[in-house]
Amino acid sequence: MKPSSLKSAISRRHFLTTTGAAIAAPLIIPANALGQPGRPAPSGRIVIGIVGWGMQGPHNTRMLMAEKDCQVIAACDLDKRPLQQAVNAVNQHYKNNDCKSYHDYREMFARQDIDAVMIAIPDHWHALASTEAANQKKDIFGEKPLARTIAEQQAIVRAVQKNQRIWQTGSWQRSEAHFHMASEIVRNGLIGKVTKVEVGLPGGHVDFKRTKDKLFVSDPPPELDYATWVGPSQWMHYIEGRVHMNWRWHYNFGGGQLLDWIGHHCDIAHWGLDFDSAGPTEVEGQGEFPPRDAVWNTATKYRCELKYPQGVAMTIAGGHSDIRSGTKWIGTDGWVWVDRGGFEKGFDASNAEWKKWRAVPDDVRKIKLYESRNHWRNFVDCIKSRKPTITPVETAHHSAIPGHLGLIAMLTGRKIKWDAAKEQIMGDPEASDLLTRAYRSPWKLA
Repeated sequence: MKPSSLKSAISRRHFLTTTGAAIAAPLIIPANALGQPGRPAPSGRIVIGIVGWGMQGPHNTRMLMAEKDCQVIAACDLDKRPLQQAVNAVNQHYKNNDCKSYHDYREMFARQDIDAVMIAIPDHWHALASTEAANQKKDIFGEKPLARTIAEQQAIVRAVQKNQRIWQTGSWQRSEAHFHMASEIVRNGLIGKVTKVEVGLPGGHVDFKRTKDKLFVSDPPPELDYATWVGPSQWMHYIEGRVHMNWRWHYNFGGGQLLDWIGHHCDIAHWGLDFDSAGPTEVEGQGEFPPRDAVWNTATKYRCELKYPQGVAMTIAGGHSDIRSGTKWIGTDGWVWVDRGGFEKGFDASNAEWKKWRAVPDDVRKIKLYESRNHWRNFVDCIKSRKPTITPVETAHHSAIPGHLGLIAMLTGRKIKWDAAKEQIMGDPEASDLLTRAYRSPWKLA
């Protein structure tokens, strides 16, 4: 984005101060939100609407509300039960009753007083909601993976770029100090030339809603708009164990453990390799799948072998004991491994001295990576500065592509040749068809 474009992207807050419309602020910001001790004036706040109150929605919302220059004023969900929980949580935080509930995110996004939205919904809805938010000039905190298919991801990238929106992906590991240090060790060449990367992800399925005894067709609860919840995906009868949180275990709605985690550990792998704008050239994959008509049909065990530029090979695996959870870079002069667990439990290296560090020393730190220590604060700061976040939409797109291609390789049983510049599968029309998916009427992706 050019500097001139940044200056011309006048936000609601700037509009109020530059047009004399500040007198209308009480119509936008609830009157009892004004003048709270320690809170900025309305013209200095980021006003937020949230969509989705399942697994990530509550945490993201709490983290955003913790920032004093944020104000959450609206919540949306297709299920009245979590929707009420969301409204109650927001109102309890602000000690008022001003949070407005919505069934249709489009109605919320049309509000001119909302600056940004947090979207934490099933993968099969990511593209429609995210492109609508961008087209309505909202800045976006969106969950990973970026979308259910590569074509949907491309549509999100286009919409965000076209509308000059700020995007933060929920790939929060980049805002953790030990992930940052591990990536800087690699980027500064301390392990030599990287030849191999191992990305260890979970295998199997996790029953997040404890519904294994409810894997049968039944009527949806009256509080849930199930027809809309299925949305653009192929129609399937309601099964309680295949909806909230557990939707990720069926390919009609999510991508299993592979796609659920690719935006974390592969994202970190790319960061250390300086591959945020790159991609693999070849991908092979094998997986163990339940029957296609099973309630949960995503791969329970998988291994993908990828070739990257500069002679880098990557293995992405779930359910294989030889690939340790997390990200491990292997170079000609050593190796570094990082996972969740902080410096004590989530960091290891071939050099014992590195394990004593809490940051790369300045005398060897020639390349300094983007630094954030609070993923949600970073989003808010970037909304104000109009500078890219630590995990912008383009990064989210490239971080998830290896997972999508790995799944396509597993489903076709063939090696995938990928043109990273054109973002096309070469010489395989059947595999290319899996880059996108047909939408159920009346939903359409613009």
